[in-house]
Amino acid sequence: MRSMFSLVLLVVAGVLLYFGFQASDSLASTVERAVSGTPTDRSLWLFVGAAACGLLGLAGLVTRGPSRAR
Repeated sequence: MRSMFSLVLLVVAGVLLYFGFQASDSLASTVERAVSGTPTDRSLWLFVGAAACGLLGLAGLVTRGPSRAR
């Protein structure tokens, strides 16, 4: 169950990255970058969310939980 949740987090990270790149290539983001030099807040939050989900997903796959005796 834990590894399935980690895989779901990795998929969510991929989806957020996709939407983050789409948002960073939008007209609003291009204008914002030309004026202030930074991308829009939406694209930044999508990238931050993707990084958080990706790190949590990888940590869930790499680490081992307590072993259960059956």
